[in-house]
Amino acid sequence: MVNYKVADENLAIQGKEALYIAESKMPVTTKVIRKRFQKEKPLDGITIAGCLHITKETGNLARTLKAGGAEVYLCGSNPLSTQDDVAAALVQEGINVFAWHGNTDEEFYWCIRQCLDAKPNILIDDGADMIVTAHQEYEDLISSGTIIACQEETTTGVKRFRAMDKQGVLKVPLFPVNDARCKNHFDNELGTGQGIVAAIYGMHVLFAGKNVVIAGYGHCSSGMALRARGLGANVIVTEVDPIKALQAKFSGYQVMPIEKALPDADIILTATGCKHVIAPTKEMFDKLKNGVILGNLGHFDIEVPTKELYEYAKEIKPIRSNVEELIFPDGKKIYLLAKGRLANLVLSEGHPAEVMDMSFGLQSLMSEFIVKNKDELKPGMIDVPIEIDDRVGFLKLQSMGVEIDKLTEEQYNYIHGFLEGT
Repeated sequence: MVNYKVADENLAIQGKEALYIAESKMPVTTKVIRKRFQKEKPLDGITIAGCLHITKETGNLARTLKAGGAEVYLCGSNPLSTQDDVAAALVQEGINVFAWHGNTDEEFYWCIRQCLDAKPNILIDDGADMIVTAHQEYEDLISSGTIIACQEETTTGVKRFRAMDKQGVLKVPLFPVNDARCKNHFDNELGTGQGIVAAIYGMHVLFAGKNVVIAGYGHCSSGMALRARGLGANVIVTEVDPIKALQAKFSGYQVMPIEKALPDADIILTATGCKHVIAPTKEMFDKLKNGVILGNLGHFDIEVPTKELYEYAKEIKPIRSNVEELIFPDGKKIYLLAKGRLANLVLSEGHPAEVMDMSFGLQSLMSEFIVKNKDELKPGMIDVPIEIDDRVGFLKLQSMGVEIDKLTEEQYNYIHGFLEGT
């Protein structure tokens, strides 16, 4: 029996079409790994709960986990990112889904609890809300060993878990899949970079000639800066990390404090994983240029101070789907994308399936690894094994028909030795 709550079951046909489109672009997850999982059933008897963006790509991850024998529960990791047609289609395929577009904070956590009530063995999180809730409200699942291990797929979530681990309160083995190369260099950099298309989609704006401020210069933000420059924008990067700031400078971008960048900024895009990138003060709001577009591509809606902007505005006008015009007391107008939430997922369809293939290939193989090694895992942060990272990379290359060199025995011994020198 499938347990679920979705927006509209009648959208399933449309959702199946979306899943089909993504499936054809995710050969590692949907063909190679799923085919083996169907035969070997490495996840038989395991319940997996995912707090993820319910998109056509995530749907194909869920189908692969189910093919491996797992009972799969899904809830949304963002109130506005669920694709309702995909959610409906997954329910028809026997996946337990508690997600719909536009749920409230109360409903959001209700959906998480529905998944945790199923007593899952593996948690796959996007932003840490499910795993943190398990620590706060479902301690019995941890103390009893029901939860074997967890995975986290976002930079924001990994930061939260590193803080928990440092404070000694992380009570489960936690694999930061986000930090694996097959995730960070592709999903984060290329996927989020292409997410600036959401700003174009939201406002039908020409990037060429615009002053575009990119807050942060990590993997996600650097990809955004590169794509904005490719579209002809004058790109300004803001940072708090001196090394990342140097990387941005030596990559040819202007680097300055955000307070100095605001007055001339036509578009401001954030992806820092931090709070109040634009300080929530009248002084900072008054620096914003009339007509500026504000978009956040980080996980939470606190990078752009959405709440304070709403309070400061004398009028808020929806002008198209997921775009609001905020009119300030002095008559200045700014345009906020997606209520300060993930613009690339709310305004568009998120990251392309081609790069999500590697992220979800990693999560599929890591689920298998967790089951095989469950007796050896200890609480705390554990790096994704490099062999699994490499395997996904090789599988992706094979799916693209790309061959690479292999080390000879002599070369292998040389780079793994120390005696041979000058």
